[in-house]
Amino acid sequence: MERRLAAIMVADVAGYSRLMGENEAGTLDTLKKRRREIFAPLVAEHQGRIIKLMGDGALVEFTSANNAVTCAIAVQKAMADANRNHPGEHPIELRIGVNLGDVIVEGSDIYGDGVNIAARVQTLASNGGICISGKVFDEVNRKLECRFEDLGLHELHNIASPVRVVRVECGNAAAAATPASQPVAIGSKPSIIVLPFVNMSGDPEQEFFADGLTEDILTELSRFRELFVISRTSSFKYKGARKSAQQIAAEMNVQYVAEGSVRKSGDKVRITVQLIDAASDNHVWAERYDRKLEDIFAIQDEITAAIVATLPGRIEAASSRRASQKPTESMVAYECLLAGKTLHHRSTPDDNVKALSYLERAIELDPRYAHAHAWRACTLGQAWVLGFRTDKDVVWEAIQTELEIALSLDDNDCDVHRVLAAVHLTLDQFDKARYHQERAIGLNANDDLIVVQQGELLTWFGEPEEGIGWIRKAMQLNPYHPERFWSHLGRAHFVAGQHVEAIEAFRRISKPDHIVHAFLAACHAATGNAAAAATHREAAMRLNPDFSIAEYAATLHYLRDADKERHCAALAAAGFR
Repeated sequence: MERRLAAIMVADVAGYSRLMGENEAGTLDTLKKRRREIFAPLVAEHQGRIIKLMGDGALVEFTSANNAVTCAIAVQKAMADANRNHPGEHPIELRIGVNLGDVIVEGSDIYGDGVNIAARVQTLASNGGICISGKVFDEVNRKLECRFEDLGLHELHNIASPVRVVRVECGNAAAAATPASQPVAIGSKPSIIVLPFVNMSGDPEQEFFADGLTEDILTELSRFRELFVISRTSSFKYKGARKSAQQIAAEMNVQYVAEGSVRKSGDKVRITVQLIDAASDNHVWAERYDRKLEDIFAIQDEITAAIVATLPGRIEAASSRRASQKPTESMVAYECLLAGKTLHHRSTPDDNVKALSYLERAIELDPRYAHAHAWRACTLGQAWVLGFRTDKDVVWEAIQTELEIALSLDDNDCDVHRVLAAVHLTLDQFDKARYHQERAIGLNANDDLIVVQQGELLTWFGEPEEGIGWIRKAMQLNPYHPERFWSHLGRAHFVAGQHVEAIEAFRRISKPDHIVHAFLAACHAATGNAAAAATHREAAMRLNPDFSIAEYAATLHYLRDADKERHCAALAAAGFR
């Protein structure tokens, strides 16, 4: 058995079945012409070898990742030009995936995970787009005049470990994002992951203190627009993991890793923290703080400022808000808040009840503690949305009351504005929702929950193309994002009329509910796949036999009547009543 390292390109025609259904002869003629005049010559020019053509797909081998990616870019540019210059022919759009890996050689064919990963990565590309694996990116980054958008880690079918996927955006290729989207170019900002601080107290009950300290440092770092900060959810995936800083940095594609430990005893605390340059594995900065617990806020500010000051370019840290506004004088209230936030993140009914008890205790100790009011509203909102409580009207009223109190106490709390934006959207108060969302994104542009909500609201407001860019940015900030992010992305593509892309997004949801099946039915109906539309319609009705277009329409919060009407018409076309 012969093995070798190769760069593998897999290309596939987007919407091939639909095109064949519309005009079989015309589609085949155009596909053969594009292969003969564009694909094969460009592969040869870039020293590639076409292994085989598979119906609407192609498998190509290159000796270098650079050649594979430059060929993919050239192919997409030429295909886009051909579609534009020959409007009488059936347009052919390719999706291309590129991977660098070990392959098994058998005769003129190649097999193995290297090939399989390329094929799976190809399915993540948009029509006319290119996606590459992290290994390819590591080879071509800084060698090509391109922008890259990191899509984070992906679980790929029949591939044992998650694979980092990167979108290529280059020149006027169809792979480029729309002007309205806002992808983040890798390397455009200093990037950092703050690992969960280790609890050295020997007391499991103090675990929340170490977690809370990590969260607060993350929050303060996220206020700096000059930094790209990995989200709390992704950071906490490494809690207790036995991996080196370099391994974690490679997996998350960041330049710096901050880690530390907390030892708390009585009214004293010792915190150690260090900043590591992952590329060189050098300790850029390290410090130890032995303080009384009452100085915890000053410690957090010093740690944040020190990390920011040591990053490339000597970024000047913004002055700390806490210098003039201390969140609370009650350390017990602060600890109750940390415990409540930790329990909230677990998202179970029992933990939700416990979180509320801690947050209510924090408010009892310090009624003017704005952040505690905000997090009580957020935790009540979790109970309301996930159905943990039956007294929904009472919970809804309490949410609004807590938010009013929090806003009156601190107008600069990003979580207050995030939740207020969601509440006002639910009430169809669009101007207020937009105002609070803009305040939230202005206060913290690195919070994945705020960023994904930006994309969600833009979709409701009739600006789905721009919303798609924000949702993908949230996925980049948090590669371990909740599955609901895929739902937001699917809706945005749906509203934009990009039904194939919407289907791809909704398929990422492991346990689709009746709403997801309804979306899939509508999308398949729009693409002319009546059989798939019927399958998903039946699945939706099994999950919710009472589902009706009229009742569902009442839950939609589109700003433009035309968007709601199109949504309802798409459901009707799929067979819903």
